Amino acid sequence: MFSWRSAPLVVNDVVVVGSYIHDFLSAVQPTTKAGSPGDVRGYDVRTGEQLWIFRTVPQEGEFGNDTWGTDPNEDQPSWEYSGHTNMWGSPSGDEELGYVYLPLSTPTNDYYGGHRPGDNLFAESIVCLDARTGERIWHFQAVHHGLWDYDFASTPNLVDINVDGRSIKAVAIVSKQAFTYVFDRATGEPVWPIEERPVPQSTIPGERTAPTQPFPTKPPPFDQQGVTVDDLIDFTPELRAEALEILERYDYGPIFSPPTLMDERPGGKLGLLQMPGTAGGANWPGAGFDPETGILYVHSAHTQVVIGIVPPENPDADATFVRKAYNYVQGPQGLPLFKPPYSRLVAVDLNLGEILWTIPVGDGPRDHPAIRHLDLPPLGQAGRVAPLVTKTLVFQGEGGSAGPVIPLWGGAGGNMFRAHDKATGDIVTEIELPGQMTAAPMTYMAGGRQYIVVTVGATRAPSEYVALALP
Repeated sequence: MFSWRSAPLVVNDVVVVGSYIHDFLSAVQPTTKAGSPGDVRGYDVRTGEQLWIFRTVPQEGEFGNDTWGTDPNEDQPSWEYSGHTNMWGSPSGDEELGYVYLPLSTPTNDYYGGHRPGDNLFAESIVCLDARTGERIWHFQAVHHGLWDYDFASTPNLVDINVDGRSIKAVAIVSKQAFTYVFDRATGEPVWPIEERPVPQSTIPGERTAPTQPFPTKPPPFDQQGVTVDDLIDFTPELRAEALEILERYDYGPIFSPPTLMDERPGGKLGLLQMPGTAGGANWPGAGFDPETGILYVHSAHTQVVIGIVPPENPDADATFVRKAYNYVQGPQGLPLFKPPYSRLVAVDLNLGEILWTIPVGDGPRDHPAIRHLDLPPLGQAGRVAPLVTKTLVFQGEGGSAGPVIPLWGGAGGNMFRAHDKATGDIVTEIELPGQMTAAPMTYMAGGRQYIVVTVGATRAPSEYVALALP
């Protein structure tokens, strides 16, 4: 249940270490509302001595402790037994300021929060600490009282930008819900206003949804948020009709619509159809930044998920409600349920707070028998791979799966690796790799020549390094 998924970060002779706590196992049919703590620690790089510990679920007397209320059915406050809120992704560090920026995860139980009333700091927050002391400098919580597994999986990008003639040393972080949050990295002040807006409220007994959630005013969302009938696939009238019929089995609505009870009886709703899903939007691959132009390049997976809430099957469970299953919705005739692109590369101008262009990543299911005759352009192939930004080009692979099961014709991911024009997104060149990319590419210089190295592999294929030489 407890391990590490990302490398430690060294900032000014302090090793900053997070943890990976397998919230998926405890989120689907858990037996308990409790969880292991996801504290972050700093160690002296020379001696190994622990210098500090930052408790991501604040203890009594610590800042944020009052955001963990007491369930009326319990005899102890929720901070005493709640856990996770860990840092399973990679942090960033500013050695000049001496600060480290932590992307934090979801609290237990991911999808039902009746046992933990309140906003639940520092879950689903970016937190800035003094790397030497562990003192909190500032924080921002992107999701209050999280119910969607919208943790920060991406590494924060340290970006120097110019907004309205003002130079700003900023930090930007992209999210599963397809938002880009941008802050002054010294003060935590948002570069553009972030508004608290009313959101739909839960009808599940015991759940107390946050009345509002934060919405960045700039840049715009880089992927679909929420579900409407206008989002459904419409390549042909027949596919559209089938998609409407499928959608009727689920609850849906705008982003931050709360999870709903699963009713498997005829005519019942099977839960909330959430978009982006827990594996959607900008996930662990994060974004690449061009310091010369101020453009952030984001890869986003266009995937949904269903959250159906039920009472636990285990009679010994002390959780009131749990999520029954981890499901994706199969669209008409095996196609995706929604309109493309199903994976995209997005260029975001952080000087202007605007999206410059969006392109699909991969061909996607355009050879499916139901739409092959339409001669469609590339639709995007679901996958998760980080972009690589160089002085002249941005590189993007198709990568492997964007979730346990992606209902996409031909399977998830692909073997292609492409170089794009940074200004337009146009493909400059492409190469087919011997397998799907499984991690972020890296680049280096040797003998006056630039190389790119990628990792490839799959469940039934060998894992390999592939090195590519640039002209």
